[in-house]
Amino acid sequence: MRFVTSIALTVIGSLGAATQPAHGEAPDPNAAANAFFERAFQERLELDPTLATSLGLRLHYGEWGDPSERGDLERFELAKNQLAELRASIDPAALDAATRLSYRVFESSEERRIGRYRWRNHSYQIDKDGPQVQVPAFLINAHRIDTESDALAYIQRLVGLQSYMNTVLERAELAARGGVLPPKFVYAYVIEDAGNVIKGRPFDDGPADSPLFADFKAKVGAIGLDDKRREELTAQAADALLTSVKPAWASVIAWAKTAEPRATTDDGIWKLPDGGAYYDFLLENFTTTKLSATQIHDIGLREVARLHGEMRRVMREVGFAGDLQAFFNFMRTDDRFYYPDTPEGQAAWLADATRTIEAMRARLPELFVTLPKAELVVRAVEPFREKSAGKAFYQRPAQDGSRPGVFYANLYHMREMPKYEQEALAFHEGIPGHHMQIAVASEQEALPQFRRSGGFTAYSEGWGLYSERLGKELGFYRDPYSEFGRLALELHRAVRLVVDTGLHAKRWSREQTIRYHIENSPTGEDAAAKATERYILNPGQATAYMIGMLKIVELRERAAAALGKDFDIREFHDLMLRTGGVPLTVLESEAQRWIDARRG
Repeated sequence: MRFVTSIALTVIGSLGAATQPAHGEAPDPNAAANAFFERAFQERLELDPTLATSLGLRLHYGEWGDPSERGDLERFELAKNQLAELRASIDPAALDAATRLSYRVFESSEERRIGRYRWRNHSYQIDKDGPQVQVPAFLINAHRIDTESDALAYIQRLVGLQSYMNTVLERAELAARGGVLPPKFVYAYVIEDAGNVIKGRPFDDGPADSPLFADFKAKVGAIGLDDKRREELTAQAADALLTSVKPAWASVIAWAKTAEPRATTDDGIWKLPDGGAYYDFLLENFTTTKLSATQIHDIGLREVARLHGEMRRVMREVGFAGDLQAFFNFMRTDDRFYYPDTPEGQAAWLADATRTIEAMRARLPELFVTLPKAELVVRAVEPFREKSAGKAFYQRPAQDGSRPGVFYANLYHMREMPKYEQEALAFHEGIPGHHMQIAVASEQEALPQFRRSGGFTAYSEGWGLYSERLGKELGFYRDPYSEFGRLALELHRAVRLVVDTGLHAKRWSREQTIRYHIENSPTGEDAAAKATERYILNPGQATAYMIGMLKIVELRERAAAALGKDFDIREFHDLMLRTGGVPLTVLESEAQRWIDARRG
């Protein structure tokens, strides 16, 4: 049984004290509700040490969560019991508006956790973005070493990885026996990426350290230990890498080699047991709506047609002679639109993205009231995982300010990172997109911790896509080709509605999906194939972006129409951000409440 650390005890204890009414006073239902939310979140952290680390907390710092079925059951029971306690002990009608919103968000979050338990063995335990790359990325990017104790916790995590990965592989084999096995294209990625983790010192006599060894040495070297102690800790890390990490990652490679001959090229989720019901669940989970696959598919077709029309306008503006397909090919192939595929080209991309973010930062007060305090940096994806990683993504900052937010750009193949998309990507992943939304929410000290650190995909990715549009309102995208890049990224999200539902509900093949990408967007064949692989492995997730953005745009237009000259875009954006991550249905009701309050 685990003991709660002093950090958790401090939080729980202080909250408990704050909620005790004075003698003779009636208990405050809002204080009681918020105390419950904080206690429930701490109970969740007790089962999820990696979440605690990502938030900057050293809670069970040397441990991993339990990836076994027993762990799933424990988390399921916790969610079920917490939801039952919430409903039995707290009357939402007695709460003020802010606390009632937290009640609704907590309720929705736990209902989703409970619903996912049915499908616990339907997700692919090992795929191209599985623990073989996510675990080392977590240690490198989230596990800070500021003290000798932190270094020992890092080593403890290395030691624990053989047991952890063995359990993941047992789950993968259990799922495979139940008919849930990743498609054939996955295994080459798994084998190569897992091999990259155990390449270099201390695993071999190569000229460079392996990714984890280099990370550990750099972090320990920066904390001011004497040479003898630093060498002792480095030797312990090397031993853990050789005796735990090496056999664990070798086991992943061995499993992939035995699983690949059993895999098929039927890529849609429909091939899994009850695959249709599972896809319906995923669509509702990711979009936080009741939209069916057919409805989402049709929205995608409509948005693709709209964006094609806007692209033809850009095509006429630059004087291009030819049809839209010819323009797509021109944008794919003309060297003027691409950075060199060299270290210098990669450095130039990162520098340009940083300048774009700084230029946007100076303009934020024109559209926003609340600005993020957390720092933001732009980095290239680490070499060990760049071949399988996505185009760009964001890592949240630590709440205590000890770690910045990170906008990761995958510069493995510079032809997939055209110059004309750079502004829109920076706005989406950085500011006013993910960094701003996540940092502002996490910095709202009045919100319960579960809302400061949680989220819903349709809201967060919808905000990211909406943020790309905000750049245009502030005068960015001055080059028409950059405006084309903004439209190309938005088109990419519209295409996703069509192809994700095509793959998983309409039984499209991988080849049919790639062909639709190429015929309807400037995406090249390699990028289209990589995107298709993502949709195959993470069904439904890609539909959340456009569905979320359309809802935010709808709410903005509704508010502007209702309030007329009294509509303030800065206040509207403050509502969107300070609410924190919520389901789209909740976001809509909050926006309507805001509108009604301002109309009097």
